[in-house]
Amino acid sequence: MQRTQTILTVLAMTLVALASATRLSSAAESTSRTWLENWQKTNPTWRALHLIGPQPERLDVTKELVTALMVPARMNVLVLEVNYGFRFQLHPELECRGLDKTQARDLTDFCRRHGIRLIPLFNCLGHQSWASRTGALLTKYPQFDETPHVPADNKGIYCREWCPSLPDVDKVVFDLLDELIDAFDADALHVGMDEVFLIGDEKCPRCRGKDKGELFAGVVNRLHQHLVKEKGVEMLMWGDRLLDASVFPYGSWEASKTGSHRALGLIPKDIIMCDWHYELRKDYPSVRFFQQQGFRVLPAPWKKPDAAVALIRCARQDATDKMLGILFTGWSAGGNGEHLLAAWKAEGTPDADQATAKRQETGRQIAATIRAGLKELDSEKNNAPVER
Repeated sequence: MQRTQTILTVLAMTLVALASATRLSSAAESTSRTWLENWQKTNPTWRALHLIGPQPERLDVTKELVTALMVPARMNVLVLEVNYGFRFQLHPELECRGLDKTQARDLTDFCRRHGIRLIPLFNCLGHQSWASRTGALLTKYPQFDETPHVPADNKGIYCREWCPSLPDVDKVVFDLLDELIDAFDADALHVGMDEVFLIGDEKCPRCRGKDKGELFAGVVNRLHQHLVKEKGVEMLMWGDRLLDASVFPYGSWEASKTGSHRALGLIPKDIIMCDWHYELRKDYPSVRFFQQQGFRVLPAPWKKPDAAVALIRCARQDATDKMLGILFTGWSAGGNGEHLLAAWKAEGTPDADQATAKRQETGRQIAATIRAGLKELDSEKNNAPVER
C-alpha cells in the first residue's frame, strides 16, 4: 500500500512538472509570436545585415555592432551565418565548436530588445568545404559526399556538396536545423543553397543521369516541408542557382549553367529569395523576375557602394508587394562584425599585418556600401521610377 502511494505521489509530481513546463513553453511561444507580429507591423521594409562566423568570445563586438550601427541606421534584421559554428548536442560526433544555446538565445533576446529580428543561416547542400578544409558533416560522414573521389585537399573544386539523393543526410541535417531554431528561438531560417556546382555528378551512383533541376528542387522541397510545414518558420535562400545563365547576363556565379535553374517551377512560392549581385550593372532583371514568379525578394549587395545604389534603384522599378527591402552582405567583415564595426567608427589598426589590413579595407568598403545603400533607400527624390 505504501509503495503504491509513493508511486502515485511521484506520478502526480511528474504530471505537475510536465504541465508547468508546457505552460512555460506555451507562454514563451506566445511571447515570441507576439514580438514577431509587432515587428512585422512596424517594419514594412527589411533593412537587413548579414554576418558570417560568429565567435562566442567576441559576442560583445556583435552586440556593439547592433547598438552602434544597426540601431542608429534603423536596420531591423540580422542574418547570422552560423553553419557548423554551434555546439550541436544532438550530434556531438560532429565535434562542432562555437556558440552554445545560452549564447544564441542571449543574442536573440538582445537583438529583439533593440527591434532586430535575428535569422540564423545554415549552408545546405553546397559550401560543405572551404579551400582545403572540409566541413564537419562530410568529415564525419564521408558517405554523404556527392564527390568522394575528389582528393582530400579539395583540389580542383570550389566547395564540396552533400549528395541530394541520399535520405540519410536529411535525418542529420534536420536535427541540426532544429537545434538552431530552438537555440535562437528562430521564426525564420536561411538555408543558403548558393554556388552549387557539383550537383548530379556523373560519378555519383545515386545522382548519375538525373535531371539537375529536379535534384535541386528535391532538396529545396524537403527543407521547405520540414522548416515551413512542420516547424512553422519562414525559409530564405540565395537565388543564384534558380537563374538560367543563358538568359540572365550574370555568368556562372550569379546564375546557373548546370541546369539547376529548372527547379524554379518545382518549388514553393513562399520562400524568400535573396538575390545577390555585387558588381555594378545597368540592370538586374532577376529582381523583377523573381517577383513575377511569385517569390518575395531581398536584393543583396556586398562592398561596392555604386553597385548597391544601382541594385536598390533597380529594385524600386516596377516593385510589387513581393519586394521586401535590402540585405547587405558582410563577407569578410569579421565573424562578429569587428572590421565593419571598426570602419563604421572610423577606427583601425595602423600596424596590422597584411591579412588583417585587407580585411579592414573590406570592412571599410562594406561600411561605405551600407551608408550609400541606406541613403538611397531613404532618399525621397529617388522614389520615382528610373528609366533604363
